[in-house]
Amino acid sequence: MDFSRFLAEDFDVKGWVNAAFGAGPTEAAAGRADGHAATLVMKLQLFIQEVNHAVEETSHQALQNMPKVLREVEALKQEASFLKEQMILVKEDIRKFEEDTSQSMQVLVEIDQVKSRMQLAAESLQEADKWSTLSADIDETFKTQDVAVISAKLTGMQNSLAMLVDTPDYAEKCVHLEALKNRLEALASPQIVAAFTSQFVDQSRVFVKVFMEIDRMPQLLAYYYRCHKVQLLAAWQELCQSDLPLDRQLSGLYDALLGAWHTQIQWTTQVFKNPHEVVTVLLIQTLGDLAPSVPQCLRSAVERAGPEQELCKLLELYAATVQFAKGLEVALLAQSHEPNLVKVTELVDAVYGPYTPYRLKYGDLEAQNLLIEISAVPLEHGEVMDCVQELGHSVHKLFSLASAAVDRCVTFTNGLGTCGLLAALKSLFTKYVSDFTSTLHSIRKKCKLDDFPADSLFQEDWTAFQNCIRIIATCGELLRQCGDFEQQLASRVLSTAGKYLSDSYSPRSLAGIQDSVLTDRKPSTKNPWQEHNYLQKDNPAEYASLMEILYTLKEKGSGKHNLLSASRGALTRLNQQAHQLAFDSVFLRIRQQLLLLPKMESWSTAGIGETLTDDLPTFSLTPLEYISNIGQYIMSLPLNLEPFVTQEDPALELALHAGKLPFPPEQGDELPELDNMADNWLGSIARATMQTYCDVILQIPELTQHSTKQLATDIDYLINVMDALGLQPSRTLRHVGTLLKAKPADYRQASRGLPRRLSSTVAAMRGVQY
Repeated sequence: MDFSRFLAEDFDVKGWVNAAFGAGPTEAAAGRADGHAATLVMKLQLFIQEVNHAVEETSHQALQNMPKVLREVEALKQEASFLKEQMILVKEDIRKFEEDTSQSMQVLVEIDQVKSRMQLAAESLQEADKWSTLSADIDETFKTQDVAVISAKLTGMQNSLAMLVDTPDYAEKCVHLEALKNRLEALASPQIVAAFTSQFVDQSRVFVKVFMEIDRMPQLLAYYYRCHKVQLLAAWQELCQSDLPLDRQLSGLYDALLGAWHTQIQWTTQVFKNPHEVVTVLLIQTLGDLAPSVPQCLRSAVERAGPEQELCKLLELYAATVQFAKGLEVALLAQSHEPNLVKVTELVDAVYGPYTPYRLKYGDLEAQNLLIEISAVPLEHGEVMDCVQELGHSVHKLFSLASAAVDRCVTFTNGLGTCGLLAALKSLFTKYVSDFTSTLHSIRKKCKLDDFPADSLFQEDWTAFQNCIRIIATCGELLRQCGDFEQQLASRVLSTAGKYLSDSYSPRSLAGIQDSVLTDRKPSTKNPWQEHNYLQKDNPAEYASLMEILYTLKEKGSGKHNLLSASRGALTRLNQQAHQLAFDSVFLRIRQQLLLLPKMESWSTAGIGETLTDDLPTFSLTPLEYISNIGQYIMSLPLNLEPFVTQEDPALELALHAGKLPFPPEQGDELPELDNMADNWLGSIARATMQTYCDVILQIPELTQHSTKQLATDIDYLINVMDALGLQPSRTLRHVGTLLKAKPADYRQASRGLPRRLSSTVAAMRGVQY
């Protein structure tokens, strides 16, 4: 029987009993289940007895072992108490020893201090005595002309002099020592020059060691700079005397300087402790001592180039300088240790400094350049169609010039000339809008829109209007490209000059706080080549304006800005002028016919048989030729306005929505929602026709009874034309028609509720007393 199942955590009594009976199928089958159960019970009882016996044995052994454990614990406790007592005794002994010896230790400390002072005094006396000895022997030492020995003597005298600071003749001794150092320097100068010129490493190291010991390292570096500057300055003189253009001369100079950098770095690394700083200063001094200087050469080159090529010449020369600066930047970044940022910044200023005056006036240079280039863009031509074509072509040229200006600003000023760029772009757009406006005036004159002959025959000519549509589309393209260009400009400015904007900048803060923030931020710059900031130093006011622009762009995003708001407004007004030109070209024929109205003699002269027709109904009269021409012309408008509907031209659509038509709807008129711009134009021309018609009617001096009916018939005809086009006749035109149709006896009643001035004028024309 397996009794291990009783130890399982998931022991199940029923399961075990079933398993026990399942192990004996033979007995169960024979009907002896009771006997089998009795056997199992007996086995279990025997097992229980064995378990009880084992537990008793284990308990008995544990009871026997307990006294032994207790005895050992008691012994350990006694030993611990003894150890504690011993430690207390030791601690007491230590305390007593310290009390007994404290006075002795204080005496020893004082004695040691006295000993140290006595040794220091002895050394001082020795050094003082050494000064006298060395001073007496120095002349003999100089006769040996051994630089190392003389240097050792001078170093000893220098150390002795440090101990004689409080002596009365200290100043005289200092002067004497400096004179001896000068004597040594004069003695060694030929050897120094030879060593540096021939680049002898071992000799140069000796001189570095000597001059460091006598505190004359700046003088030694001056010899080094003088030796190597001579070669570089001679190379520049040779370049200046050649026939090469200035950009090639500058490239030759920069190649020589860059070659000298790499060569001298390898040599100075073996001689000086700070080779990169030494070679950096060499380049700074060389650039400062060039004759003729780079600024003088730039000035001469710009003067020879003239205003037309001044900026282009500067950019051409600047490109050579930038290439040199990039080479130096790569060379400096390749060094293993941290560069001296102060010296590197001085080198950056020396490289870019000649261009600073021109960068500061970049806005004026760019404006001058853009005005010269835009003046070369023709807009005015003999024929109207040629003018319209040139206006269309000028859009691409305009924004090509503007984009090129942005590129020049980024290249030449690294974004710091943004304020000047914006001013130059404003000048560009102002000049262009002025030329565009002049061209529109020229087209108006060529189309004779202002001085059209009054006696010319009426004929429809839609050529001028079609040309005006093309001009409006050109204005729309101007507005569209201006919006795109403005957004690109904002993104370009922010991405280029945004690095100069401090995260803590706020336009509401004090200028001093801003400056301090920017100044604090500057030393953390690891690469002065990339953040050369000439504007903050030389023109703080313009720099503050730039920071405000950058802050606005950063806070509001490049899509919400007003960088070219003035130019956009000028282009919008230009679009309005184009709308007026197109409107006048359409309305010219109507205006021509209407201006003839007051001068017609038929209004005040009795015609043949007029007395016979006084009582005829009005429908027997037909509209006169002038109003028939106008009606037919207006009826043809929808066909000629069709380009507004059929052309899928985004630029034209933009311009039409941006422009405003004259003669807007009267207040209180309920107009249907217009689906397209052609309906707007048709309505504007119709309202202009009706208003002008009313104005010229009121200028008629006198109306006979027959001419009154005729004029009422003409008005009814025009109203019918408006109804046929789905347009609403104006209130003034309806009022005039009502007053003309009214019989003299009913005139007072008919004029009620109408404008008094209108009623009086019509009554005077008709000769009606009311």
